Amino acid sequence: MLFDISPPISPALKVWPGDTPVSREILQDIDRGDNLTLCTLHSTVHAGAHADAPSHYSSDGASIGEQSLDYYLGPCQVMRVDTARSDLLGSAALPATVTTARVLFATGTFPDPTIFNEDFAAFAPELIDHLHERGVRLVGIDTPSVDPFASKDLPVHRRCLAHDMAILEGLCLDAVPAGVYELIALPLPLMGFDASPVRAVLRTLDATTGAG
Repeated sequence: MLFDISPPISPALKVWPGDTPVSREILQDIDRGDNLTLCTLHSTVHAGAHADAPSHYSSDGASIGEQSLDYYLGPCQVMRVDTARSDLLGSAALPATVTTARVLFATGTFPDPTIFNEDFAAFAPELIDHLHERGVRLVGIDTPSVDPFASKDLPVHRRCLAHDMAILEGLCLDAVPAGVYELIALPLPLMGFDASPVRAVLRTLDATTGAG
C-alpha cells in the first residue's frame, strides 16, 4: 500500500511569504489549435513537499543536486506527536523509540497547504542532537519548516548541518498511521539549487520480510 504524502502542486498551494508562488505559463495549447500543449512552470524550489539542501543554510553547503539519494530512500518511521501550534518539539515529545534512520513527524499544525498559518509547530535543536545519537540521517515534518516561522538564525537547520542530517518539509501526513514504512522521496538533480520538490510516498512493509 502506498501513502502519497505530497500536496498537489498548483497555484492554490501557498508558499513561504515572499517566495515565488506556483504558476503555469501556457506556451502552446491543443485547445487553441496548436499541435500540442506546452507549458512552463514558475515556482520556488521549496514548493510543497521538498528536500532542503545544505546550501540553503550554509554558504559552503552542497546543493541539492550533489546530495546522495541514500538519504531519501529506505526504512522510515512516522511519529504522530501530541503538540499544539507554535510548540517546539523536544526529545520528551517522542511518542515511541526511534527504530529507523529516517523519521517523519506528524504534528497536525499546518493542516491546509492552501492556507499559510505562521504558528506551526517546529523542532527544538536538542531533538536533532537526540535523533543523531540514535542514528537518524533524515528528519521530516508536516509544516513548512523545521524551524519556527520567525526564526532568522535557523538553529535546527544548523544542527542538521552539523550532523549531516537531511531535511524534508511540507509533507502531508494526516492520513498516515504511526509506524514503519519505506520512504521514497527523491529530489531532482538540480545542480546549484538550494532545494528540490519531491514526490514523497510511503510504502507499507511486508510484516514477515520487511520488504516493500
